[in-house]
Amino acid sequence: MSASSELALTSMTVAGIMSGTSADGIDVAITRITPNLIGPPAPDLKLLAHAGFPFPPALRRAVLAAMNSESIATAELARLNWRLGQAYSEALSRTLERNPCHLDLIGCHGQTIYHQATPARYLGRDAACTWQIGEVAMLAQQSGVPVVSNFRPADMVVGGQGAPLVPLLDYVLFRHATRGRVLQNLGGVGNLTALPANTGPLQVVAFDTGPGNMVIDQLMQQLFGKPFDRGGRTSARGVMIKPVVDALLREPFFQLRPPKSAGREQFGGGYAARFLEACRSAGGSPEDTIASATALTARSVGLAYSSFLFKSMHPTPVDFVVSGGGARNQTLMQMLREQLEPQGCTVQASDDLGLPAEAKEAAAFALLAYETWHRRPGNIPSATGAARPAILGQITYV
Repeated sequence: MSASSELALTSMTVAGIMSGTSADGIDVAITRITPNLIGPPAPDLKLLAHAGFPFPPALRRAVLAAMNSESIATAELARLNWRLGQAYSEALSRTLERNPCHLDLIGCHGQTIYHQATPARYLGRDAACTWQIGEVAMLAQQSGVPVVSNFRPADMVVGGQGAPLVPLLDYVLFRHATRGRVLQNLGGVGNLTALPANTGPLQVVAFDTGPGNMVIDQLMQQLFGKPFDRGGRTSARGVMIKPVVDALLREPFFQLRPPKSAGREQFGGGYAARFLEACRSAGGSPEDTIASATALTARSVGLAYSSFLFKSMHPTPVDFVVSGGGARNQTLMQMLREQLEPQGCTVQASDDLGLPAEAKEAAAFALLAYETWHRRPGNIPSATGAARPAILGQITYV
């Protein structure tokens, strides 16, 4: 897309709506995005408000069932698509009740129920695929605001993995002239963006590191009947089963060079069941199992940094900035410090740099919607593996 075909840049108030692979609920971020007419072409973003809403238990069960299903009735998928549309509309409405403002645009990621980043044979052809559901026509009509959605396919059809897409926000908000920064999100899946000091957008590296909270959450539900390990208190009572974690970190995903992405297809119910069996066979207690799942996340992040980033980030100081629900797990954060501080990183939550950990991904899709509205690419090819920049998503008008 040439510069002449871009729309004239304007300031806009944009809502971002995100529900991730952890399937625990919906995050909404209200942002004000303004053109940056001096310096880099990326716009400036200010977070105005954010809110989080847990899924009702029945809706969460339905989402998880759709993600993990080998087969599911088309009627069930159709109903779930519309029910999620209702949930997104309700979450936005409740956010605006608390924080009244005039919206110009909405970016809604939708709920990923399947993501296959690399091509595989199907009916005589090789193809990659991804699917995010949640009926955005409902969101557009009820809010009276255009909605950008379905962000990932445009990157995939030009050779990318459709993920990660948050690096544009990371670059806009966190690049620094003299300090390297690694932005690590710990949602269901762990993913990072690496910004060497004084980097340009073409030098950004990003990829998925492995499980974030996904395995921990599944095991907490099975062993303790709780949705997650609040504050890391359960893992703090256990001891890592080192042979189990060591063996899992030797599996191919952790050795694969970026770009790479993952989801429930890699770290979902089947993986958690195998993990639990390995811990039980090693004589571990339920608390040891949660400690081991937490250590798997922390050690996979440390391994990703040492294997793929250390040389490019040093010798400048490096801030390792954590967002997502994992930033609230104090045991996990301590394990991350133990992995990363010996490698010269200062570990902190994104709150310390002005962006609440829970708001980051929703804010990213507000920014991506803004770029799409102005007919500008939103992917970073060095992060996704795409052959070229691509304008992402589809617009549903009112």
